[in-house]
Amino acid sequence: MNYIGSKSKLSHFIKSTIEETVGKTDNKVFAELFGGTGIIGRQFKQEVKKIIMNDVEPYSYVLMRNYIGNTKLFDYSHLIDELNLLAGEKGFIYQHYCMGGKSQRQYFSDQNGKKIDAIRRTIEQWNSSKRITQDQYYFLLASLLESADKVANTASVYGAFLKTLKASAQKEMKLHPAVFSESTAKTIVHHEDANELIKKISGDILYLDPPYNERQYGSNYHLLNTIALYDSFTPNGKTGLRTYYRSPYCQRAKVAGVFEDLIQNAKFKYIFLSYNNEGLLSEKTIQKIMSKYGSYSLRKKKYQRFKADKTEKRNHTATSTFEFLHILIKDK
Repeated sequence: MNYIGSKSKLSHFIKSTIEETVGKTDNKVFAELFGGTGIIGRQFKQEVKKIIMNDVEPYSYVLMRNYIGNTKLFDYSHLIDELNLLAGEKGFIYQHYCMGGKSQRQYFSDQNGKKIDAIRRTIEQWNSSKRITQDQYYFLLASLLESADKVANTASVYGAFLKTLKASAQKEMKLHPAVFSESTAKTIVHHEDANELIKKISGDILYLDPPYNERQYGSNYHLLNTIALYDSFTPNGKTGLRTYYRSPYCQRAKVAGVFEDLIQNAKFKYIFLSYNNEGLLSEKTIQKIMSKYGSYSLRKKKYQRFKADKTEKRNHTATSTFEFLHILIKDK
């Protein structure tokens, strides 16, 4: 997926820094509270004895429940094949997010919108009838989210749709499996506010990758949440927004307070914070807060920032930025 803040290109840097700081991780408990697509958690899934993942966004929970929560392989080919053979249906996605539904929104082609509806309804039906297990349910949902995202008619995020169907959005959607890795680790996936969850858990390694700026993930990826939940609501405005969670980490007046609250309540020895030089919190503010609770250090890496889809006619100047990995060995 094209995902704002994705750590795919930085995963080696982050993992190696954590291992250099912590040493052997095979007997450690690892936790990640702003999981996103679970890229860093996936790096440690086979390296630790227990992994705790969390994100407040429904689409993220689905992805992590599959990629982290699923630890034993199963046969899925017959399920994927059957879903791909379904005829389209004029369901919620078609009615509200495709031009044929008369909503004047064009997030998907009519054909793909109907296909998403048919697959999503069938997955839910299979789950209700117990034809599939919970592991298979989240595997299929994750597969649908990623497959739908590949044919979305957007500039990578869902804050707006494009006026005409771009080339990738004109392709017929095929359901591709969201293949996960096996693991012997104990895995737990939560769907909670990070500052509330931190009071209930403990471990050795805490990795934090909160939002950096004022753009809310709940609005940027609202349509993925709608596919994940597949509930009934009245889409709002031109973009068809649903009611979404507004993170205090995206609010300049609140972010320092909630961040310190998180660090103060963390019952973890090693804490790693990913942040960049364009975030709401300055490097000095983060250092000041984290230094109150133990030994602080900092690692930096230059990289090219996420850019929107190049097929949209906007200014796409390639800009490099710095990723900061703030490190705290906690003693308070």
